[in-house]
Amino acid sequence: MTLRIAILVSGEGTTLTRLVDGWDARGARPAEIVLVVADRPGIGAIDRARERHLRVELLPRRPAGEREAWATDLSTLLRAARVDLAVLAGFLSILPPKWVEEWRGRAINLHPSLLPRYGGRGMHGRRVHEAVLAAHETETGVTVHLVTGDVDGGPPLEVRRLPIAPDETPETLRARLAPLEVDALDRTIRRFASGELPLPYR
Repeated sequence: MTLRIAILVSGEGTTLTRLVDGWDARGARPAEIVLVVADRPGIGAIDRARERHLRVELLPRRPAGEREAWATDLSTLLRAARVDLAVLAGFLSILPPKWVEEWRGRAINLHPSLLPRYGGRGMHGRRVHEAVLAAHETETGVTVHLVTGDVDGGPPLEVRRLPIAPDETPETLRARLAPLEVDALDRTIRRFASGELPLPYR
């Protein structure tokens, strides 16, 4: 059976775009993207997904006191679409424990560092690259990991490493990491689709 995935996004959707376009260039998709969920209105990912004829649902973030209800609505969307695997690709909302428990072993996240370094709350995008450079690291990379109650702390499934150039900037790091992000995410999805990684993954 074809793996049914949902991709959760918060930004421009460049990883989503590169992933889908890469699949289409090869003439086959290893999984069916049955849903794209955006947690912010007006982001580029919404238009990019619709341009690729993907179903998009907007589920705006809510105040902290309504986070559980928001997560319940998210689960309802995913269940209705018969999602097998939730893929967080640049998704910035913190998912509450109840959601994490329900989707344990069936949700993965892409993070732009070599976890466990430079992960956790508030560490995303440019902030990660700035922290890596401020620490004078000699390499960085990307990690695809299982979503758990520990933000960015789940078991890693795929890792890609990148040496840091002497004249590196946050912008150049982001550009150079982009293809590694897509490669790691693509490989992880293919491993789930082939059954190499079982669902739910324990």
